[in-house]
Parts: sequence; C-alpha cells; structure tokens
Amino acid sequence: MRPLVTLLGLVLLWQLIVTLFALPPYILPPPHAVALAFIKRGDVLLTEATVTLAEMLLGLAFGALLGAMAALGLLASQTARRWLLPVIVASQAIPVFALAPLLVLWFGYGMASKIVMAMLIIFFPVAATLYDGLRRTEPGWLDLAQVMTANAPRHRHRILLRIRLMAALPAFASGLKIAAAVAPIGAVIGEWVGASAGLGFLMLQANARVQTDLMFAALIALALCAVALYAAVDHLSRRLLPWQADTHVLK
Repeated sequence: MRPLVTLLGLVLLWQLIVTLFALPPYILPPPHAVALAFIKRGDVLLTEATVTLAEMLLGLAFGALLGAMAALGLLASQTARRWLLPVIVASQAIPVFALAPLLVLWFGYGMASKIVMAMLIIFFPVAATLYDGLRRTEPGWLDLAQVMTANAPRHRHRILLRIRLMAALPAFASGLKIAAAVAPIGAVIGEWVGASAGLGFLMLQANARVQTDLMFAALIALALCAVALYAAVDHLSRRLLPWQADTHVLK
C-alpha cells in the first residue's frame, strides 16, 4: 500500500511541476502522455526491456561469480592481497563510460559487450563485501575448528567452506543487492555507446526523434526492471538465509 501511495505522490508532483511551470512536452511530458506512450508502444517497450533485463541478469551472474572468485583469492593468498587488492580498488577510479567504447570495439555491438560492462560494475561490490565478510569471521569459531581438526592442511578447505563462507553469506547477500541495484547502469551505458536493441538504444532513438514521452516510458521501464531484480535478489537471500533475522533499532 505504501509504495502505491508514494508512486501516486510522485505522479501528482510531476503533474504539478508541469502545470505550474507550463513546461512544453518536449522538455517534460505530463504523466498521461507517458502513460499513453506505454499503451501505444507497449510491445516495443516489452521487447527492448527483455533484452536489457537479460543483459542485467547475465551481468549479475557472471559479475557475482567473478567477484566471489576474487574474494576467495584475496583471502587465500597474501601475495594476491598485496598486489591485486590495490589494483581492484584503483580500477574503480576509472570512469565506466570511458571503457564502454573499448568494450564495444572488443566484443562487438551485440549483447556480449553490455554483459561485460555490467560485470565490471557488479564485480567490485560483490568482491569487496564477500572479502570483508570472509576476513571478519568470528575468531572463536576458527579457534575451535582448528583445535578440533588439529590444524591439518586437508581440513582448511572444510573450515573455509563450512565456517568462513557460511558466516560471510549475509555480507555476500548485501553485495548482491548492491550489484542488482547498479546492474542497469552497465547495461544501459553499453547500449548508449553502441547497440541495436535494448532500452538504452530505444532512449537514444526516441531522443533523436524528440519523442520525449517514449524516452520517459523507456526510463520508467528500466526503473521497473531494476526494482524487480533487486526485489528478486532480496527475496532469494531471505529464503536462503533464514537464520539471518531482520532487526530494527528504531521502532
């Protein structure tokens, strides 16, 4: 109920701004014009949203896998922590938009370059949160496990899988939620630089034709895809981590 009330308030505020400032439709179309664009071009929006959502899902899957592998590598090797961690952090200072033309050149105008772009954005929050969760395991659990296994080398993998990794799953879930929220950025930036399908491609086409209502409709469709992806990841994390109870400090 609250999301509907919030949505209604935003729509009313949108209409109020258009009315008070007498904004022309090519600057800011009224809500009913965008809704009409949804109705008239619903098939096109659905087709392009399917492409963008597929890029987001694949980017999230591969980015999460790559981030998890990097976090485990950082935990297992001191050399990797010494040399790889600064490189990973420094790589985030490079504007993602600057990499998009290179990725399109290397991987083409198809879906591959958009997936790689989403992977690059998703990789860091997953790697950072999982690595932080792995290295902050309760020391008492590790001490007990080492005593019970006599610190045998063959048991270190069991300690990693059954204690460190399980304790780090809530942090990993938080990283996935952040990744789900930023996944549309990589996909759309890749589509803006070079694509033949997707919501970002549709936005560029609508902008060139001064179809601002369709551009806003594509933007709202992108926001809905992002919210749906985030909600799916949040629901899945709650189902897979039932022991991680929600707590609220402020009532």
